[in-house]
Amino acid sequence: MSDQYIVSARKYRPATFRSVVGQQNLTQTLKGAIESGRLAHAYLFCGPRGVGKTSCARIFARTINCLNPTPDGEACGECDSCRAIDQGNSFNLVELDAASNNSVDDIRVITEQVNVPPQVGRYRVFIIDEVHMLSAAAFNAFLKTLEEPPGYVVFILATTEKHKVIPTILSRCQIYDFKRITIQDMVDHLSYVAGQEGISADPRALGVIARKADGAMRDALSIFDQVSASCHGDLTYDAVVRNLNVLDYEIFFRLVDTFAKGDAPEALLIYKEVRDRGFDSLFFINSLGQHIRDLMVAADARTLPLLETAPDVAERLTKQASSLPLKWYYAAMQLINDCDLNYRTSSNKQLLVELTLIRLCQLLAPQNPPFDLADRKPALRDPLENHRAEPKSEPTPGLKPESKPVTEPKAEAKPESKPEPKAEAPKPEAPKETPARRSAHRLHTFRLNEEVNVDRASLEPQKTPFTDQEFLEAWKAFTDANPGIPILTPAMRAETPRRVAQDSPEFSVLVDHPAQQQAFITYMGQLLEFLRTRLKNDFVTIKAEVNPEKSGPKLLTQQEFLNKIVSGNPRIAKLLKDIDAEIATL
Repeated sequence: MSDQYIVSARKYRPATFRSVVGQQNLTQTLKGAIESGRLAHAYLFCGPRGVGKTSCARIFARTINCLNPTPDGEACGECDSCRAIDQGNSFNLVELDAASNNSVDDIRVITEQVNVPPQVGRYRVFIIDEVHMLSAAAFNAFLKTLEEPPGYVVFILATTEKHKVIPTILSRCQIYDFKRITIQDMVDHLSYVAGQEGISADPRALGVIARKADGAMRDALSIFDQVSASCHGDLTYDAVVRNLNVLDYEIFFRLVDTFAKGDAPEALLIYKEVRDRGFDSLFFINSLGQHIRDLMVAADARTLPLLETAPDVAERLTKQASSLPLKWYYAAMQLINDCDLNYRTSSNKQLLVELTLIRLCQLLAPQNPPFDLADRKPALRDPLENHRAEPKSEPTPGLKPESKPVTEPKAEAKPESKPEPKAEAPKPEAPKETPARRSAHRLHTFRLNEEVNVDRASLEPQKTPFTDQEFLEAWKAFTDANPGIPILTPAMRAETPRRVAQDSPEFSVLVDHPAQQQAFITYMGQLLEFLRTRLKNDFVTIKAEVNPEKSGPKLLTQQEFLNKIVSGNPRIAKLLKDIDAEIATL
């Protein structure tokens, strides 16, 4: 009969500091503390799941109790103390899972055992895993013991959510932050495990497993076991991709090729292929964004270390990145980010993704797009709009099409020129470039396959002084041009902004309700663009604040509500003082 099967996550769990994966700096610090004898009475190990927090805690307990440590500071693994810890029956090592044992009674069991000295070895080590799950009362019961334990006691607390541990606990511990394990470290360890198990593994396949694990070594070993069982000991790239049902690099390399050629129909067919395989569209668009980010990183030799991919994939990324201009990546990532932001609120998610793919194909298209970019809504603004060379003649965003485009100030007539008759029709040619026109069209655009020549003088920020009356006129002009904006327009008509300081371009406005403040925040970019262009001052800023006299009663948090109840009831306050307790929210 064969031996009982043990999963790789347990079988290859590190037993020495040297075997811990991806935490070399931290383990060296712990070994240095042990060798110098400078041990703290409490440690807090925090970091993502599966990175070795509990394993390092056990190794630490094993090493400080070892009777015959090795010259390099590791536990010998042969003495009575080491064998007892390895077998799980050591009296000097006590573990508590706070996720399921988080009451005051569970902590009292620990505090009672603290008074019992070690029988073999020098220290009694108490490991409390997921310590952030302790209740508030359990934390309070643990404080005194944690602050002044006997000299032979060492507490090691482990958590994945350090921000949930109360500050009084944090202040009593030495804190060690475990980092996510890099893809290369995981691939190296998985390769070692595959060799030990007699499994043939393609490094590219191990890279897919490492990326799927997202920085957790335990997850990577679990996925490795799953794939090994289905692949019968032969881990090829295609087999791993098929078994894990992940989007491989080939999909995204093909997509970027279609973007470079401007082949929108092919991009839509690839997207259909992805949907037919059962992948979520949001996952697809985020994965595409990650691929384009990797291409941008691979385009510059200085940022190549930021790539976390196998060497052959990095080589393909570098080759494809060299075929695209750098500015394309900035525009493409903005398009994908907009798609991600709009995805959850979109009523037709498939159409949103398809539209994004079409626009990605048009970024490098030499011909004009089949629709006018100027007619699109602000939510679908051209990501290259701020870089084009030729001036645009569309109205400022925020104005209705039928409204007069007040964002383009009327050019003043020169004294020496004769005024033109009012009845004269405008000339069909493009208007002559003037400082006012350059101001109105400082944001230039360009198509990526054309050479860019930008007039630096037109990009200089404007700082024209203006009076309070001129500001109020511009303020009113915005409300007249945009009467349909909900909440914002009525609030602007009801409230008068005030200048923060004399000659300062900063203004503040008091509103009656948080909803009005949120409306200002939502449309602030549109409002500031209008005012800055109208006043010829790029430093105009507005801060909307809720008027405390009209904002209504303050909403209390749960803890504030409980404190208010206690302060208003002397008997409850006296009872809490007598039993040395406090009320806290969970």
